[in-house]
Amino acid sequence: MRNVILDCDPGHDDAISIIIGASKRSALNILGITTVAGNVEVEKNTVNALKVSELIGLDVPVVEGAVHPLVRESEIAPEIHGETGMDGPVLKDPAKEKTPGHAVDFIIGQVKNSDGKVTLVPTGPLTNIALALIKEPSIKDNIDEIVLMGGGTFGNWTPAAEFNIYVDAEAAKVVYESGLPVTMFGLDVTHQVIADTAVIDRVGKIENDIAVFVKELLVFFAETYKDHFGFPGGPIHDACTTMYLINPEMFTFEDVNVTIETKGEATYGMTVVDLLKTTGRPENVKFATGVDTETFWNIFQDVLVSYGESDE
Repeated sequence: MRNVILDCDPGHDDAISIIIGASKRSALNILGITTVAGNVEVEKNTVNALKVSELIGLDVPVVEGAVHPLVRESEIAPEIHGETGMDGPVLKDPAKEKTPGHAVDFIIGQVKNSDGKVTLVPTGPLTNIALALIKEPSIKDNIDEIVLMGGGTFGNWTPAAEFNIYVDAEAAKVVYESGLPVTMFGLDVTHQVIADTAVIDRVGKIENDIAVFVKELLVFFAETYKDHFGFPGGPIHDACTTMYLINPEMFTFEDVNVTIETKGEATYGMTVVDLLKTTGRPENVKFATGVDTETFWNIFQDVLVSYGESDE
């Protein structure tokens, strides 16, 4: 099994990513979930992570992390994810409590003490990951890969920048320049997995509580993306990370150099993707360019079906 830490800001698509990673179709060993300020305030993201893990019976630590970016003021996205960060479904307050301590220290401890290498899976701003690398650089020796959702050759928060990178571009710069293997799922590929009416109808035919919850997430997310961007459904961006870890063959990649723009007035948070190798800089990112959508949605359906299967 592959050891992973899910670092997130749930978030509709973060919640779905957790559900995929914890399913019977997954061979991931989830060491814990860490939360970061992003879609909404970190406290709300932590509650959402607790709700999701409790709903699916995932008994792992949930540890709260950074309350704001490294150097900038926080920026959140309630217009996309609602005031709770996970509007749409109504879940009861979790009985499960967050684990004491800070996410950065949890990440450092888990990576340092793991028998096998650890894959970090950040699907929100990269603040926690950057802080862990700054505080304890030696953990790089036991990190296998950083599989992240963020960036792209275009933006969705500004014309140049995707939300996760824009919120804390300084943290992203630390991660991208860390020398660690980075596998990047940006908007170029996540906008290929849009949960439109056909997908929602397909999920609606699955009769278990988790599938009902996911359908409610997708319905809300579809409405916000239709209202804000004119999309026919919501791209489940963050799900690409755990889907990749289950079945990497469904994605296509280019090895490229990516730099993070932290200075420009109009380009702050831009991931500068050197697809044509114009700079001559060394390749530092495995950049996702395409996905076999039929395989993606078939596995997605199978994941949700698995939650209705008996453990016997």
